[in-house]
Amino acid sequence: MIRTIRVLGAALGGIIGLALATAPGPGLFSTGPYGGAYLAAWVVAWVVVGFGILPYLTVVPAIRLIRWVQELSTAEFVTAVVGLLIGLLMGLLLGLPLSALPEPWGRWLPLGVSIFLGLGMVGLTVAKRADLITAAEALGIFRRPEAEGQSRDASGEPHIVVDTSAIIDGRIAEITESGFIYGTLVIPRFVLDELQHIADSSDTLRRNRGRRGLEILGRMQKDSTTPVEIADLTYPDIPEVDGKLIALAKARSRAILTNDFNLNRVAELQGIRVMNINSLANAVKPAVLPGEDLRVRVIQEGKEAGQGVGFLDDGTMIVVEGGARFIDKDLDVAVTRVLQTVAGRMIFAQPRLE
Repeated sequence: MIRTIRVLGAALGGIIGLALATAPGPGLFSTGPYGGAYLAAWVVAWVVVGFGILPYLTVVPAIRLIRWVQELSTAEFVTAVVGLLIGLLMGLLLGLPLSALPEPWGRWLPLGVSIFLGLGMVGLTVAKRADLITAAEALGIFRRPEAEGQSRDASGEPHIVVDTSAIIDGRIAEITESGFIYGTLVIPRFVLDELQHIADSSDTLRRNRGRRGLEILGRMQKDSTTPVEIADLTYPDIPEVDGKLIALAKARSRAILTNDFNLNRVAELQGIRVMNINSLANAVKPAVLPGEDLRVRVIQEGKEAGQGVGFLDDGTMIVVEGGARFIDKDLDVAVTRVLQTVAGRMIFAQPRLE
Protein backbone atom coordinates (compact mmCIF):
# COMPACT_ATOMS: atom_id res chain seq x y z
CA MET A 1 0.00 0.00 0.00
CA ILE A 2 2.83 2.40 0.82
CA ARG A 3 4.35 1.83 -2.64
CA THR A 4 1.01 2.54 -4.31
CA ILE A 5 0.57 5.73 -2.30
CA ARG A 6 4.08 6.85 -3.22
CA VAL A 7 3.39 6.27 -6.92
CA LEU A 8 0.15 8.24 -6.65
CA GLY A 9 2.03 10.96 -4.74
CA ALA A 10 4.65 11.17 -7.47
CA ALA A 11 1.96 11.45 -10.17
CA LEU A 12 0.04 14.04 -8.15
CA GLY A 13 3.23 16.03 -7.51
CA GLY A 14 4.07 16.02 -11.22
CA ILE A 15 0.56 17.24 -12.11
CA ILE A 16 0.73 20.03 -9.52
CA GLY A 17 4.17 21.12 -10.68
CA LEU A 18 3.09 21.15 -14.32
CA ALA A 19 -0.12 23.03 -13.48
CA LEU A 20 1.79 25.70 -11.57
CA ALA A 21 4.31 26.11 -14.36
CA THR A 22 1.66 26.46 -17.07
CA ALA A 23 -0.86 28.54 -15.08
CA PRO A 24 -2.40 31.59 -16.85
CA GLY A 25 -0.43 34.81 -16.55
CA PRO A 26 3.31 35.26 -16.67
CA GLY A 27 4.79 31.78 -16.94
CA LEU A 28 7.56 30.65 -14.65
CA PHE A 29 9.69 29.12 -17.43
CA SER A 30 8.39 30.80 -20.58
CA THR A 31 11.51 32.82 -21.31
CA GLY A 32 15.16 32.05 -21.58
CA PRO A 33 17.15 29.51 -23.57
CA TYR A 34 16.96 26.96 -20.75
CA GLY A 35 13.24 27.26 -20.05
CA GLY A 36 12.57 23.63 -20.99
CA ALA A 37 15.30 22.34 -18.69
CA TYR A 38 14.05 24.47 -15.82
CA LEU A 39 10.51 23.25 -16.43
CA ALA A 40 11.65 19.62 -16.38
CA ALA A 41 13.64 20.16 -13.16
CA TRP A 42 10.63 21.89 -11.61
CA VAL A 43 8.29 19.00 -12.45
CA VAL A 44 10.83 16.41 -11.28
CA ALA A 45 11.19 18.25 -7.97
CA TRP A 46 7.42 18.15 -7.45
CA VAL A 47 7.41 14.44 -8.34
CA VAL A 48 10.04 13.79 -5.66
CA VAL A 49 8.14 15.87 -3.10
CA GLY A 50 4.88 14.06 -3.84
CA PHE A 51 6.64 10.69 -3.72
CA GLY A 52 8.17 11.47 -0.34
CA ILE A 53 5.44 13.25 1.63
CA LEU A 54 2.10 11.80 0.49
CA PRO A 55 2.39 8.64 2.71
CA TYR A 56 3.01 10.90 5.71
CA LEU A 57 -0.14 12.85 4.88
CA THR A 58 -2.36 9.78 4.39
CA VAL A 59 -1.26 6.28 5.39
CA VAL A 60 1.06 7.03 8.32
CA PRO A 61 -1.46 9.23 10.20
CA ALA A 62 -4.18 6.65 9.49
CA ILE A 63 -2.04 3.81 10.94
CA ARG A 64 -1.24 5.87 14.03
CA LEU A 65 -4.91 6.71 14.47
CA ILE A 66 -5.88 3.03 14.21
CA ARG A 67 -3.24 2.02 16.77
CA TRP A 68 -4.37 4.80 19.11
CA VAL A 69 -7.98 3.63 18.85
CA GLN A 70 -6.94 0.00 19.49
CA GLU A 71 -5.11 1.03 22.66
CA LEU A 72 -8.16 2.85 24.00
CA SER A 73 -10.25 1.10 26.59
CA THR A 74 -13.98 0.76 26.01
CA ALA A 75 -14.73 3.65 28.38
CA GLU A 76 -12.19 5.90 26.64
CA PHE A 77 -13.54 5.06 23.18
CA VAL A 78 -17.17 5.65 24.13
CA THR A 79 -16.42 8.95 25.87
CA ALA A 80 -14.30 10.07 22.88
CA VAL A 81 -17.18 9.40 20.45
CA VAL A 82 -19.68 11.14 22.72
CA GLY A 83 -17.34 14.11 23.15
CA LEU A 84 -16.82 14.37 19.39
CA LEU A 85 -20.58 14.38 18.74
CA ILE A 86 -21.17 17.02 21.41
CA GLY A 87 -18.34 19.17 20.05
CA LEU A 88 -19.62 18.95 16.47
CA LEU A 89 -23.16 19.83 17.63
CA MET A 90 -21.84 22.87 19.48
CA GLY A 91 -19.82 23.83 16.37
CA LEU A 92 -22.95 23.55 14.23
CA LEU A 93 -24.97 25.77 16.58
CA LEU A 94 -22.20 28.38 16.70
CA GLY A 95 -21.50 28.07 12.98
CA LEU A 96 -24.96 29.17 11.90
CA PRO A 97 -24.61 32.79 13.10
CA LEU A 98 -20.92 32.86 12.14
CA SER A 99 -21.76 31.94 8.54
CA ALA A 100 -23.58 35.28 8.21
CA LEU A 101 -20.30 37.20 8.58
CA PRO A 102 -18.74 38.71 5.44
CA GLU A 103 -16.21 36.72 3.39
CA PRO A 104 -13.83 35.15 4.13
CA TRP A 105 -14.88 34.98 7.80
CA GLY A 106 -18.30 33.57 7.04
CA ARG A 107 -16.74 30.65 5.15
CA TRP A 108 -13.82 29.63 7.36
CA LEU A 109 -14.87 30.53 10.92
CA PRO A 110 -17.69 27.91 11.17
CA LEU A 111 -15.29 25.19 9.96
CA GLY A 112 -12.55 26.25 12.35
CA VAL A 113 -14.94 26.46 15.31
CA SER A 114 -16.35 22.97 14.56
CA ILE A 115 -12.88 21.42 14.37
CA PHE A 116 -11.72 23.18 17.54
CA LEU A 117 -14.80 22.23 19.57
CA GLY A 118 -14.86 18.64 18.24
CA LEU A 119 -11.23 17.90 19.14
CA GLY A 120 -11.47 19.87 22.37
CA MET A 121 -14.50 17.94 23.58
CA VAL A 122 -12.80 14.63 22.68
CA GLY A 123 -9.86 15.52 24.93
CA LEU A 124 -12.06 16.79 27.76
CA THR A 125 -14.42 13.80 27.83
CA VAL A 126 -11.55 11.27 27.70
CA ALA A 127 -9.68 13.09 30.47
CA LYS A 128 -12.77 13.28 32.70
CA ARG A 129 -14.26 9.90 31.76
CA ALA A 130 -14.17 8.58 35.33
CA ASP A 131 -16.18 11.54 36.63
CA LEU A 132 -18.61 11.32 33.71
CA ILE A 133 -19.17 7.59 34.32
CA THR A 134 -19.76 8.27 38.02
CA ALA A 135 -22.26 11.02 37.15
CA ALA A 136 -24.04 8.72 34.67
CA GLU A 137 -24.29 6.02 37.34
CA ALA A 138 -25.71 8.54 39.82
CA LEU A 139 -28.37 9.55 37.28
CA GLY A 140 -29.23 5.90 36.67
CA ILE A 141 -28.25 5.97 32.98
CA PHE A 142 -26.28 2.75 33.36
CA ARG A 143 -24.73 0.54 36.04
CA ARG A 144 -21.32 -1.07 36.18
CA PRO A 145 -21.33 -4.84 35.59
CA GLU A 146 -18.90 -5.39 38.46
CA ALA A 147 -19.63 -5.10 42.14
CA GLU A 148 -17.45 -3.16 44.62
CA GLY A 149 -14.93 -2.28 41.95
CA GLN A 150 -14.00 -5.86 41.12
CA SER A 151 -14.17 -6.72 37.45
CA ARG A 152 -15.97 -9.96 36.68
CA ASP A 153 -16.81 -11.89 33.59
CA ALA A 154 -20.21 -13.25 32.61
CA SER A 155 -19.92 -16.14 35.07
CA GLY A 156 -19.15 -13.80 37.99
CA GLU A 157 -15.54 -14.89 38.39
CA PRO A 158 -12.96 -12.25 39.41
CA HIS A 159 -9.92 -11.35 37.30
CA ILE A 160 -6.44 -11.43 38.87
CA VAL A 161 -3.52 -9.62 37.19
CA VAL A 162 -0.30 -11.69 37.31
CA ASP A 163 3.17 -10.15 37.70
CA THR A 164 6.35 -11.44 36.07
CA SER A 165 7.85 -12.41 39.45
CA ALA A 166 4.95 -14.76 40.20
CA ILE A 167 5.36 -16.53 36.85
CA ILE A 168 9.13 -16.92 37.16
CA ASP A 169 8.73 -18.24 40.72
CA GLY A 170 7.11 -21.37 39.29
CA ARG A 171 4.82 -22.23 42.21
CA ILE A 172 1.87 -20.55 40.50
CA ALA A 173 1.27 -23.67 38.40
CA GLU A 174 0.93 -25.93 41.46
CA ILE A 175 -1.26 -23.36 43.24
CA THR A 176 -3.70 -23.12 40.33
CA GLU A 177 -3.77 -26.90 39.94
CA SER A 178 -4.65 -27.25 43.63
CA GLY A 179 -7.76 -25.10 43.08
CA PHE A 180 -6.91 -22.39 45.62
CA ILE A 181 -7.20 -19.59 43.02
CA TYR A 182 -10.76 -18.78 42.01
CA GLY A 183 -11.27 -16.67 38.90
CA THR A 184 -9.35 -15.80 35.73
CA LEU A 185 -5.62 -15.09 35.66
CA VAL A 186 -4.90 -12.06 33.45
CA ILE A 187 -1.43 -12.06 31.84
CA PRO A 188 -0.69 -8.60 30.34
CA ARG A 189 1.09 -8.40 27.00
CA PHE A 190 3.90 -6.31 28.53
CA VAL A 191 4.53 -9.09 31.09
CA LEU A 192 4.97 -11.55 28.22
CA ASP A 193 7.37 -9.09 26.57
CA GLU A 194 9.36 -8.86 29.81
CA LEU A 195 9.47 -12.66 30.08
CA GLN A 196 10.69 -12.87 26.48
CA HIS A 197 13.39 -10.28 27.24
CA ILE A 198 14.52 -12.29 30.28
CA ALA A 199 14.51 -15.53 28.25
CA ASP A 200 16.79 -13.86 25.66
CA SER A 201 19.21 -12.54 28.29
CA SER A 202 22.92 -13.27 27.97
CA ASP A 203 23.02 -14.25 31.65
CA THR A 204 22.47 -18.00 31.95
CA LEU A 205 20.48 -17.85 35.20
CA ARG A 206 18.13 -15.10 33.95
CA ARG A 207 17.71 -16.90 30.62
CA ASN A 208 16.76 -20.15 32.33
CA ARG A 209 14.30 -18.40 34.63
CA GLY A 210 12.66 -16.64 31.70
CA ARG A 211 12.34 -19.85 29.71
CA ARG A 212 10.89 -21.65 32.71
CA GLY A 213 8.33 -18.88 33.10
CA LEU A 214 7.25 -19.20 29.46
CA GLU A 215 7.03 -22.99 29.82
CA ILE A 216 4.89 -22.65 32.95
CA LEU A 217 2.54 -20.26 31.16
CA GLY A 218 2.18 -22.67 28.26
CA ARG A 219 1.44 -25.54 30.63
CA MET A 220 -1.14 -23.49 32.52
CA GLN A 221 -2.96 -22.54 29.30
CA LYS A 222 -3.19 -26.19 28.25
CA ASP A 223 -3.73 -28.10 31.49
CA SER A 224 -4.79 -25.73 34.27
CA THR A 225 -8.42 -25.65 35.38
CA THR A 226 -8.01 -21.93 36.12
CA PRO A 227 -8.69 -19.81 32.98
CA VAL A 228 -5.73 -17.79 31.66
CA GLU A 229 -6.40 -14.63 29.64
CA ILE A 230 -3.83 -12.61 27.66
CA ALA A 231 -4.60 -8.87 27.93
CA ASP A 232 -3.42 -6.64 25.06
CA LEU A 233 -3.59 -3.35 27.00
CA THR A 234 -0.12 -1.75 26.92
CA TYR A 235 -0.46 1.69 28.58
CA PRO A 236 2.28 3.36 26.46
CA ASP A 237 2.16 6.56 28.56
CA ILE A 238 3.38 4.63 31.66
CA PRO A 239 7.08 3.66 31.36
CA GLU A 240 7.44 1.27 34.34
CA VAL A 241 6.02 -2.26 34.28
CA ASP A 242 4.86 -1.95 37.91
CA GLY A 243 2.90 1.18 37.01
CA LYS A 244 1.30 -0.62 34.06
CA LEU A 245 0.29 -3.53 36.33
CA ILE A 246 -1.33 -1.18 38.84
CA ALA A 247 -3.18 0.68 36.08
CA LEU A 248 -4.45 -2.61 34.62
CA ALA A 249 -5.48 -3.86 38.06
CA LYS A 250 -7.43 -0.66 38.69
CA ALA A 251 -9.21 -1.02 35.35
CA ARG A 252 -9.86 -4.75 35.37
CA SER A 253 -9.56 -6.54 38.69
CA ARG A 254 -8.39 -4.65 41.79
CA ALA A 255 -6.18 -7.70 42.50
CA ILE A 256 -2.55 -8.55 41.71
CA LEU A 257 -0.70 -11.86 42.10
CA THR A 258 2.98 -11.13 42.71
CA ASN A 259 6.15 -11.93 44.66
CA ASP A 260 7.61 -8.42 44.28
CA PHE A 261 7.89 -6.75 47.72
CA ASN A 262 7.96 -3.18 46.35
CA LEU A 263 4.98 -3.77 44.04
CA ASN A 264 3.20 -5.34 47.01
CA ARG A 265 3.57 -2.15 49.07
CA VAL A 266 2.68 0.28 46.27
CA ALA A 267 -0.40 -1.70 45.26
CA GLU A 268 -1.66 -1.90 48.86
CA LEU A 269 -1.27 1.88 49.23
CA GLN A 270 -3.52 2.35 46.17
CA GLY A 271 -6.24 0.07 47.50
CA ILE A 272 -5.44 -2.96 45.34
CA ARG A 273 -5.70 -6.45 46.78
CA VAL A 274 -2.30 -8.19 46.73
CA MET A 275 -2.01 -11.99 46.57
CA ASN A 276 1.61 -12.75 47.52
CA ILE A 277 2.84 -16.29 46.93
CA ASN A 278 5.51 -15.98 49.62
CA SER A 279 2.87 -14.92 52.15
CA LEU A 280 0.78 -17.93 51.15
CA ALA A 281 3.77 -20.25 51.54
CA ASN A 282 4.50 -18.87 55.02
CA ALA A 283 0.84 -19.16 56.00
CA VAL A 284 0.63 -22.87 55.19
CA LYS A 285 3.82 -23.83 57.01
CA PRO A 286 3.21 -25.89 60.16
CA ALA A 287 3.14 -23.81 63.34
CA VAL A 288 6.10 -24.32 65.66
CA LEU A 289 5.96 -23.12 69.27
CA PRO A 290 8.76 -22.63 71.83
CA GLY A 291 9.33 -25.80 73.82
CA GLU A 292 8.50 -28.21 71.00
CA ASP A 293 10.95 -30.93 70.00
CA LEU A 294 12.23 -31.25 66.46
CA ARG A 295 14.72 -33.45 64.70
CA VAL A 296 16.98 -31.66 62.26
CA ARG A 297 20.16 -32.35 60.34
CA VAL A 298 22.83 -29.70 60.89
CA ILE A 299 24.45 -28.96 57.55
CA GLN A 300 26.61 -25.88 58.11
CA GLU A 301 27.93 -23.38 60.63
CA GLY A 302 25.94 -20.28 61.52
CA LYS A 303 26.98 -16.63 61.58
CA GLU A 304 27.75 -16.61 65.28
CA ALA A 305 30.44 -18.73 66.87
CA GLY A 306 29.28 -22.25 67.73
CA GLN A 307 25.98 -22.00 65.86
CA GLY A 308 24.81 -24.69 63.47
CA VAL A 309 22.18 -24.31 60.74
CA GLY A 310 19.67 -26.84 59.47
CA PHE A 311 16.43 -26.76 57.49
CA LEU A 312 13.01 -28.32 57.83
CA ASP A 313 11.30 -30.06 54.92
CA ASP A 314 9.40 -26.88 54.03
CA GLY A 315 12.62 -24.85 53.85
CA THR A 316 12.38 -23.13 57.23
CA MET A 317 15.84 -22.38 58.63
CA ILE A 318 16.70 -23.59 62.13
CA VAL A 319 19.60 -22.01 64.02
CA VAL A 320 20.95 -24.43 66.62
CA GLU A 321 22.92 -22.83 69.44
CA GLY A 322 26.07 -24.86 70.00
CA GLY A 323 25.27 -27.02 66.99
CA ALA A 324 28.50 -26.40 65.09
CA ARG A 325 30.05 -29.57 66.49
CA PHE A 326 27.15 -31.66 65.12
CA ILE A 327 27.58 -30.80 61.42
CA ASP A 328 26.38 -33.59 59.09
CA LYS A 329 24.55 -35.28 61.98
CA ASP A 330 20.87 -35.64 62.83
CA LEU A 331 20.09 -33.93 66.10
CA ASP A 332 17.09 -33.66 68.45
CA VAL A 333 16.56 -30.01 69.38
CA ALA A 334 14.16 -27.99 71.53
CA VAL A 335 12.69 -24.81 70.07
CA THR A 336 13.56 -21.74 72.12
CA ARG A 337 11.99 -18.97 69.99
CA VAL A 338 10.44 -18.35 66.57
CA LEU A 339 11.23 -15.18 64.61
CA GLN A 340 9.04 -14.04 61.71
CA THR A 341 10.91 -11.79 59.25
CA VAL A 342 10.11 -10.27 55.85
CA ALA A 343 12.20 -12.98 54.20
CA GLY A 344 10.39 -15.76 56.07
CA ARG A 345 10.45 -17.59 59.38
CA MET A 346 13.52 -18.47 61.47
CA ILE A 347 13.56 -20.95 64.32
CA PHE A 348 16.13 -20.87 67.12
CA ALA A 349 16.73 -24.06 69.07
CA GLN A 350 19.13 -25.77 71.43
CA PRO A 351 20.35 -29.39 71.36
CA ARG A 352 18.37 -31.74 73.54
CA LEU A 353 21.01 -34.04 74.90
CA GLU A 354 19.98 -37.27 76.67
